[in-house]
Amino acid sequence: GLYIGPHCMQMAIDKAKKFGVGFVACRNSTHYGIAGYYATMATDQGCIGLTGTNARPSIAPTFGVEPMMGTNPLTFGIPSSDPFPFVIDCATSVNQRGKIEKYAREGVDTPRGAVIDDQGIERTDTEGILKDMVLGKCALTPLGGAGDKMGGYKGYGWATTVEILCTALQSGPWGEEICGLDRATGKPKPMPLGHFFLAIDIEKLCPVDTFKKNAGEFLKALRDSRKAPTGPGRIWTAGEPENDARVERTGQGGMKVPVPLQKNMAVLRDTRPGLKEKYEKLPFE
Repeated sequence: GLYIGPHCMQMAIDKAKKFGVGFVACRNSTHYGIAGYYATMATDQGCIGLTGTNARPSIAPTFGVEPMMGTNPLTFGIPSSDPFPFVIDCATSVNQRGKIEKYAREGVDTPRGAVIDDQGIERTDTEGILKDMVLGKCALTPLGGAGDKMGGYKGYGWATTVEILCTALQSGPWGEEICGLDRATGKPKPMPLGHFFLAIDIEKLCPVDTFKKNAGEFLKALRDSRKAPTGPGRIWTAGEPENDARVERTGQGGMKVPVPLQKNMAVLRDTRPGLKEKYEKLPFE
């Protein structure tokens, strides 16, 4: 995935530069990393970018309990006059497994509404959730949560859209075929994923500087709009928090590593062949 992803996105961009719009579909891939990276490839070259990928089944349909769809990000990248592009890269579930693993490292409960089990119960026991997700006994809820009271059907619809675009064009597998695990034995098995990549060349429609100015003015208006009295006193637009973090971490020469993650890294180094010699002392030791 990390090799084929950039190749496919560049193909889509090259097609867009020639024809105005470029679309590429991929199958039999693996995890392709940060979806926003591909959207940013497009914005760096004067294009609007869109990409998505399926993943091991973890989201249950609205009113269902069986994990049927991946966390399936639907990711857009849009150039603007800001020093950073507008990039929205997020799962179509309330939470993703990585966030639940983070809760486990921190020793905290999973927020209610993010996970549902095969009995229809909304779970908060983080360690139990992680174990039952492997067994297919727990599922993530789509954006909006379980049921339809808070619009869970919307996240369900977006997750379905991504799954279709990652399988129907490619005649690719879905569901249990890409779970990456033999449920009966617990042994790993191949997880052949699908992706799609779309690029739109802005210059084919209007001058790119005009587009960036128009987009930037609207994004600035959002950030300058009236703030909630009980909020943090600031409004962000997509891509801005990541840019803030990039600027801060570049300025301080790196990023902070939480203590639980430090311990995990040390265990990994000490238990895997060759890593102890290569990383005799980690930066935080």
